[in-house]
Amino acid sequence: MRTRRRSLLNTREDSDPMSVVSNLFDVAMVFAVALMVALVSRYSMTEIFSQEDFTMVKNPGKENMEIITKEGEKINRFTPSGDSDSNSGKGKRVGVAYELENGDIIYVPE
Repeated sequence: MRTRRRSLLNTREDSDPMSVVSNLFDVAMVFAVALMVALVSRYSMTEIFSQEDFTMVKNPGKENMEIITKEGEKINRFTPSGDSDSNSGKGKRVGVAYELENGDIIYVPE
């Protein structure tokens, strides 16, 4: 009877060092997923996971400005070049934009 009690207390699982590694891997995966969810919600980038098309401008008006668009399943990144003189004279005026006192912008095509 005494030997049976010892065998119940000393199981093979208690002495297996690899069981600790598998538990650490599970904890690391849960932490990584939680961190990704927190970053996406913190930077308000939940639109990337929706089905709607959208356009987002990072750092507007600065040298490192980026335009990110999502069309269906495709995500495009565009970084405008800082060389504005090379683009002069290549386009035409298509309308005028007005900013109202409340912050709304109205576009009037010509």
